[in-house]
Amino acid sequence: MTLEHGRKFRALHRTWLIAAVAVGAWATAAVAGEWRVFAVPAALLFVLRWIAVCALVSAAAVRRSLTTWILVAMVAGAVFGHDWPQAALKLQVLSAIFLRMIKVIIAPLLFATLVGGIAGHPELRRVGRIALKAIIYFEVITTLALFIGLAAINLSQAGAGVNMAPPVGAAAMSAQKQTASDIILHIFPENIAKSVAENQVLQVVVFSIVFGIALALVEERKRRVMVGFCESLAEVMFRFTNIVMLFAPVGVGAAIAYTVANTGMHVLFNLAKLLATFYVAVAIFALGVLLPVALLARIPLRRFLRAVAEPASIAFATTSSEAALPRAMESMEAFGVPRATVAFVIPTGYSFNLDGASLYLTLASVFVAQAAGIHMALGQQLLMLLTLMLTSKGVAGVSRGSLVVLFATLPQLNLPYEPALLLLGVDQLMDMVRTTTNVVGNCLASAVVARWEGELGTGTRDEVVARALAD
Repeated sequence: MTLEHGRKFRALHRTWLIAAVAVGAWATAAVAGEWRVFAVPAALLFVLRWIAVCALVSAAAVRRSLTTWILVAMVAGAVFGHDWPQAALKLQVLSAIFLRMIKVIIAPLLFATLVGGIAGHPELRRVGRIALKAIIYFEVITTLALFIGLAAINLSQAGAGVNMAPPVGAAAMSAQKQTASDIILHIFPENIAKSVAENQVLQVVVFSIVFGIALALVEERKRRVMVGFCESLAEVMFRFTNIVMLFAPVGVGAAIAYTVANTGMHVLFNLAKLLATFYVAVAIFALGVLLPVALLARIPLRRFLRAVAEPASIAFATTSSEAALPRAMESMEAFGVPRATVAFVIPTGYSFNLDGASLYLTLASVFVAQAAGIHMALGQQLLMLLTLMLTSKGVAGVSRGSLVVLFATLPQLNLPYEPALLLLGVDQLMDMVRTTTNVVGNCLASAVVARWEGELGTGTRDEVVARALAD
C-alpha cells in the first residue's frame, strides 16, 4: 500500500512538473513577445498555449480535485476564448445551465437551514439574555464587515473594465424607481409559492424566520417532526449543491471563454485585483475590528490565539466551517467559556455571524455591478447591505455557501448573474481565508459574550475535553 501510494505521489509530482514547465515556457514566450525582447511567431505561441492547457488538464486528471478542475477550466476557457472567439460566444448556454442549477437550490436551502437553525435551538426561548446579547454582537460585527468590504471594493474598482454588459431586461429593471414604502412592502410575502417561483429571496427569508419562530413555540412532540424534516431537507440540499458543483468547471470555463471572446484577456487581471482587495480587506477587519473588540473585552490575546489556532487551521485547510466546529467548541470551553455559552453562541454564530462571508459578499456584489457596467448609487449600496444582512444567514454548512447567497442576492439588486461566474475562478483562494475568518470570529464571539455575562474563566474543567485537546 505504501509503495502504491509512493508511485501515485511521484506520478502526480511528475505531471505537475511537466505542467509547470509548459506554462512557464508559454508565459516566457508571451512576455518576451509582448515586451519585444525577441520576435515570437504567433504559431509558436498558439502551440505553446495549447501544450500548457493539455499539460494542466493531464495534471488535473491525476489530482482529481474540483478546485483544481475549476482553476484549469478557467485557464482553458481563457485560451479558447482568445484563440476561437466566434466558437466561444456559443458556449454561453453551458454557463446558463450552471446558473439555472444554482438558482434552483436557493429557496429550499434557505428555508431548511433558517427554520432548522431557529426551531432547533430551544435555548432561544430559555436563555433570552444571552441570546439577545449574542444577536446584537453578531449584527454589529457583521455590519462592520459589510461596510469594510464595501469601502474596499469601491476604492480598488476591481471589476471596472470587464464590460460584461447585462441583459436588456436587467437594465430596464434597474431603471425603475421605487419608493421606500415599496421597498419595505416588497420584503414581506403575500404568497410563499409565488415568492419561490419568482425567486424573491428576501420574502423567502422573512417567511422562514417567522415560520422558525412559530415552530420554536410549538410543543416538543409536534415540533420534533418538522425540525427533523428541515434538517433532512438541508442535508439533501447540501448534497444537491455538491452534485451541481461537479458541473462548475464546465460552467466556469464557458463563462471565461465567453468573457475573453468579448473583452480580451485582461479579465484575469481584474480577478487578481479582486483577490488582493479581499485579502487587504480581511486584514483591515481583523486588525481594525476583531482586535479592538478583544482588547475592549479584556480577552487574553496569547491564550486566545493558542486556543483558536487549531480550529482556524482546520477551517483554512478544509474550507469548511462545519469541519472546524467540534474542535472550536472544545477549544473555547478549555479557554474558559462556560459550556452553556459555547453550545449556544458558536452554533448560532454559524448562521448569524459569518464575518468573512459578509465581507466577501459586499466585495462580490459590487464587483458584479462594476463588471456589468452598472453604477450603484450610495442609496443602492446601503440597500444592498440591508439585503445581505438577511440573505447571508443560515448557509455556513453548504459547500460554496457564499456563492449560493450571492446568487440569491443579485436579483434583489437588479444585477445580472453572468459576471458572478467569473468569481468561481478565484473562489477557492478566497474561501480559505473567508472560512478561517468565520471560525475565528465565532470563537471570539463566545469569549466576548462570556465576558459580558461575567462568566469567562468560571467554567469547570472537563477532563474529556482536556484529553481531546492534548491528543
